[in-house]
Amino acid sequence: MSDSDSFCFFSYYQELRFFARIRRFLQIKTSRKKYVSSERFEKENREEENDRGVEMAKGIAESCFVLQRSVKQLHFGGWDEKEIAAKEISRLAREDLRTRKSLATLGVIPTLVSMLDSEVSDHKKSAVQALIELANGTYTNKALMVEAGILAKLPNLLGVPHPNGVGQFVVLLLLSLSSLANTQFPFASLEILPFVVKILDSDSDSDSDVTDETKMACLGILYNFSTILDHAGSLVSRGAVHTLLMLSSEKGASETALATLGNLVVTVVGKKAMESDPLVPESLIEIMTWEEKPKCQELTAYILMILAHRSSVQRDKMKRSGIVPILLEVALLGTPLAQKRALRILQWFKDGRQMKIGAHSGPQTGRVLMGFPVSREETKEGKKAIKKMVKQSLDKNMELIMRRADASGDASKLKSLIVSSSSKSLPY
Repeated sequence: MSDSDSFCFFSYYQELRFFARIRRFLQIKTSRKKYVSSERFEKENREEENDRGVEMAKGIAESCFVLQRSVKQLHFGGWDEKEIAAKEISRLAREDLRTRKSLATLGVIPTLVSMLDSEVSDHKKSAVQALIELANGTYTNKALMVEAGILAKLPNLLGVPHPNGVGQFVVLLLLSLSSLANTQFPFASLEILPFVVKILDSDSDSDSDVTDETKMACLGILYNFSTILDHAGSLVSRGAVHTLLMLSSEKGASETALATLGNLVVTVVGKKAMESDPLVPESLIEIMTWEEKPKCQELTAYILMILAHRSSVQRDKMKRSGIVPILLEVALLGTPLAQKRALRILQWFKDGRQMKIGAHSGPQTGRVLMGFPVSREETKEGKKAIKKMVKQSLDKNMELIMRRADASGDASKLKSLIVSSSSKSLPY
């Protein structure tokens, strides 16, 4: 290697070492910056967390102060101070379940219940609103309200009109309390039922205090009461069955009304009340045609099934009202549960028809009908005419069902059912 080549190689080596040192220096400097940045970031985070902790502590301290002040005003203040305290307690109770339980342990519920005796409507309204919030999501608070005697005070509030809409809030509170009927807690006070039924019977257009929300709350109250079989007699004696049948024809309230009727129909008094009501079975059969309300169809089929069971009188009434084609349609196009119930009723119609035929089977020669003798040929002609009428009726019903299926988009489902099932497989 010549001297010039050695010099070039040495220069190249020096440059590489220089750039390597520069690279290491930059890496060290960058890592120091990252370390400083991360340390600064952690410091800022700690400061923010400390600030949030301080703010949270201040908020908790302020809430505790407001809570203590409100509870003190509620217990020892005048009526106006009690009203302000009730509004503040309502706001605090809306925050979370723990606050609601804490307020109950401080004894605010009996005092709020006692405010319902005030002659000023605003005092009552503030107390009822606070009780609604305190009852939200806790059976313990509801039980404390019942023990404080609230059920004896609510009928007085429902029976009198109020200028500030207290009655609407009373109904919402009563709906919340009525959920105790599903528990082991004794909830036998039924004095409010006449007022609830009266609200449901009232016209929303003529009575400004009665809104759709109020009626739905009253329906919920009746449903909660109906879950206890011992309450069926009280509900029936106060005219709840006819009211529920009327409301079941309104699509907005139908599902809850039918569910309540379903609880009542399994009792002896409830079933008798429905059997004697002039709306049965026509109104229920009409609901069976509501294709857009499958739940209502299921509930109605259940009620009709209970009414028709072992009752030829009710089955005859249903048949005269035209239930058979509607049952056939539900059996083909309804939900699985509605289909099962419709088929059960149809089977009872079939069994009842066979029993009637069996009772009169055998030679018909010599029988007298309406004072005129009937020959064998006339009997044959009569049977042919009846068969022809039955076939025409079934063809007409099937045509009607097909048109409805085409309109609802279920024609393919119906055709597959018809192809896969013979007429002999149908229960009727």
